[in-house]
Amino acid sequence: MVEVRVADTERAREDAFAVRRTVFVEEQGVDEELEYDEHDATATHFAAYDGDEPVGAARLRAYEDGVGKVERVAVLESHREAGVGRAVMAALEEQAQREGLESLKLHAQTRAAGFYRSLGYERYGEEFEEAGIPHVAMRKSLE
Repeated sequence: MVEVRVADTERAREDAFAVRRTVFVEEQGVDEELEYDEHDATATHFAAYDGDEPVGAARLRAYEDGVGKVERVAVLESHREAGVGRAVMAALEEQAQREGLESLKLHAQTRAAGFYRSLGYERYGEEFEEAGIPHVAMRKSLE
């Protein structure tokens, strides 16, 4: 059973960062300088665990009044298609509601857009490139 927690300790943050490094930097070839940015210091981070093993991560940050931005959602390849991404997103959305956010937006890798659509996110705008990977903008009301 996967457990998702707000990564509010140094260890949990390191676990979330390790998942991100594995998925984005090592697996997808994203430049490490792009993966870690100034928002890491102030965002709320999430880490998903299968027992003691960190297997998923995400971050949530304030974007504009009432709107949060979902970023860096990552699940280790060994745990994909096992509900980890859904569990991470559920925990993130619950936290966003506790923070009083009315909606969330995200930039989904095009190949993951169907996953976010299944969670109620709607695409808007044209496809664009971020870190050399095709993305689409998506949003969801939490009200």
